[in-house]
Amino acid sequence: SMNQDHGITPVAEHYACLVDLLGRSGHLEEAENFVKGMPLEPSAIVWGSLLGGCRKHCDVELARHTAECILELEPQDAGVYVKLSNIFAVGNMWDDKAKVRKRMKDRGVKKQPGCSWIDVNKQMHSSIMDDTSNLQIKDISAELPSCLM
Repeated sequence: SMNQDHGITPVAEHYACLVDLLGRSGHLEEAENFVKGMPLEPSAIVWGSLLGGCRKHCDVELARHTAECILELEPQDAGVYVKLSNIFAVGNMWDDKAKVRKRMKDRGVKKQPGCSWIDVNKQMHSSIMDDTSNLQIKDISAELPSCLM
């Protein structure tokens, strides 16, 4: 154990790392059992690690349960709603996706818009999704295809 071998008492972040490794490698049931058997109450970070594995391996039912566990701890976490909504979309579960988005709206949870930066002629520009107020938006948009190469 970490404590016996290294004198380190594991904290939630240590457990989250192990859950993340198990989830990414497709061992979702083992990851879920690990979370349930933890000696401390699982944090939203730990549950979030499991949700990431559910997303990667398209385990919709475990994702639903995991998202509910996170939302009990952090009901205003927009990222959880968005991830669950996207998992439902990948599974063609459009009614469930719509319910998640409605629940998000009903609770007044808003996702922060995406923000990007680009260097054009050695000058840094930022852009927020759907914001066209930047006077150089046409120049920036014209530069984007060269960034994708």
